[in-house]
Amino acid sequence: MHTRSQSRNLHNQQHQAPPPVVEQFNLEEPIENPDPLAPMDDNRTMAQLLEAPTAGYEDAIVVPEITADNFELKHGLLNLVQNKQFFGHDKEDPHAHIRYFNKITSTMKFPNVPSTSVKLMLFPFSLEGEAQIWLEKEPPRSIQTWDDLVSKFINKFFPPSKTTNL
Repeated sequence: MHTRSQSRNLHNQQHQAPPPVVEQFNLEEPIENPDPLAPMDDNRTMAQLLEAPTAGYEDAIVVPEITADNFELKHGLLNLVQNKQFFGHDKEDPHAHIRYFNKITSTMKFPNVPSTSVKLMLFPFSLEGEAQIWLEKEPPRSIQTWDDLVSKFINKFFPPSKTTNL
């Protein structure tokens, strides 16, 4: 005769599923195509297939190559740019942000470095919140010049419809 708990344990043991069978798998071996009707041209190993992609991470802004010797942006200039960031709120004026940004970036001159290159390099640091998200969502390498950037920025944060409403 069994007690209730012994009967329950005996009943559970009889109805438990067997443990799953796990096969050994070598990530370095090429993957074989089991279906000959669906040929694969990709002969990468599983480890290669699991690698994170590295393509498509380019920034939207293309900064022209700077050939000047010993060029570096000073922390003071970066701090000035970040001191008054644009968030993309409805009450913010993108035109005022561009004017302020131009004023800040015009305070420093670098020999043999176009001012537009410096502006393109620094502009992402002047954005935060919705504005930063907007720039990150722009297609890679879609902004080639300072004028491109200003045009896209103003059209996003001060669209023609906003002008009409005013």
